[in-house]
Amino acid sequence: MKTEHFIMLVMVALIAGMLFLSWSCSGTKKEESNTHQRPVSEVITPEWAKDAAIYEVNIRQYTPEGTINAFATHLPRLKELGVKILWIMPIHPIGELNRKGSLGSYYAVKDYVAVNPEFGSMDDFKAMVAKAHELGFKVILDWVANHTAWDNPWMTEHPEWYTKDSSGKVLSPFDWSDVADLKYEDNPALWEAMTNAMKFWVQEADIDGYRCDVAGMVPVAFWDQVRQALTQLKPVFMLAEDEGERALMLKAFDANYGWEMHHILNKIADGEQKAGQLWDYFRKNDSLFAESSYRMYFTSNHDENSWNGTEYERMGDGVKAFAVLTYTVPGFPLIYNGQEASLNKRLRFFEKDTIDWTGTDLSGMYSRLNALKRENPVLWNGAEGGKMRPVKTSKADEIFAFARKKDDRKLIVFINLTGHEQDFVVEDDKAAGTFTDVFSAETINIENGMHLTLPAWGYLVLE
Repeated sequence: MKTEHFIMLVMVALIAGMLFLSWSCSGTKKEESNTHQRPVSEVITPEWAKDAAIYEVNIRQYTPEGTINAFATHLPRLKELGVKILWIMPIHPIGELNRKGSLGSYYAVKDYVAVNPEFGSMDDFKAMVAKAHELGFKVILDWVANHTAWDNPWMTEHPEWYTKDSSGKVLSPFDWSDVADLKYEDNPALWEAMTNAMKFWVQEADIDGYRCDVAGMVPVAFWDQVRQALTQLKPVFMLAEDEGERALMLKAFDANYGWEMHHILNKIADGEQKAGQLWDYFRKNDSLFAESSYRMYFTSNHDENSWNGTEYERMGDGVKAFAVLTYTVPGFPLIYNGQEASLNKRLRFFEKDTIDWTGTDLSGMYSRLNALKRENPVLWNGAEGGKMRPVKTSKADEIFAFARKKDDRKLIVFINLTGHEQDFVVEDDKAAGTFTDVFSAETINIENGMHLTLPAWGYLVLE
């Protein structure tokens, strides 16, 4: 769902601009800290999420069969890949009225408490979740609370639950003509029905939380009460497809999207922005969200892949460098299915279009990054991880360099975010030390004043 992203980014930019202006005009450091404290979240994130990376699963496109059972055979491989949270795209029956394409959108839900026969049965889904749990995964389900399919029974049973124009015609959100917009205002029965449907999957299938589609288009108060209801059943993890509604992160959600950073990375790949400009984003992020909240960073996802192009179309030869960045900055990294096989194909959204698994195998790179994230507390999520600071070099606009530290563990990262070889000088005495290259296992001594060379889109991750 893409239209709202632009609106959200504008809102975030305006808010952050005001915050930055206020910060820059304040007096002493004491005044700054008293005036501009970070928000504090009341969300209690499950302990198991602190070192997790997330993996998005498109059941329809994952295998030639396109079924839950066929996907389940890949769980041992994903265990080796090292991801912990499996985000399953919507598995509900898809509406037929006003359907787009021959198979329709996963986000046009006809029945919130059933499984799409295209994918299998409820028993298949329960068995997959149970097997995933046995292997150490957590499973979250994609949830569409903002709208339903036109032939969802609610349309006839509860027409008052839908948004209508002055003539009484039910409306679609934006130009999403295959779905009907739900009206949460003054509809407590809708709140109860949607909450009960979300409780159903936790109770019946033992899922571990939700990724919530266009969460910012649904009232914050609804999500707050949903989180409370789900937490009474078991510890859950909640991911909001949103970046602009900060209040979502105070009581309801553990994580939201880092859309803005994603767009910055695309612009760096195009040469429109420089590496150094990322620091503006991170300063802004620190002013907008609680330290305990996670920002999900990615080089692709189902929206980006289908509508804006693969990471190779958008990021070219920088794909690996940007992936390393998303794993090593403070955040919560995502792999979209197929990226471990260098998927360079836009998957059709409304048709069967199986992932091409024959590309260059990047499983080794992702496995190493996932292992590093688990093993090194510096890279843990939210407040559990180490704080990040810039490492000064002679080429701040070309080399994104930073250090992270937690207790006695330290990580230094140099990433060449250009398509040209870069020679540069480390100009930071605090960066000095003896490190191990996490990819080559070589020992490297970093000294203030030393010269380093990185190839185009090259990187060094040192611990």
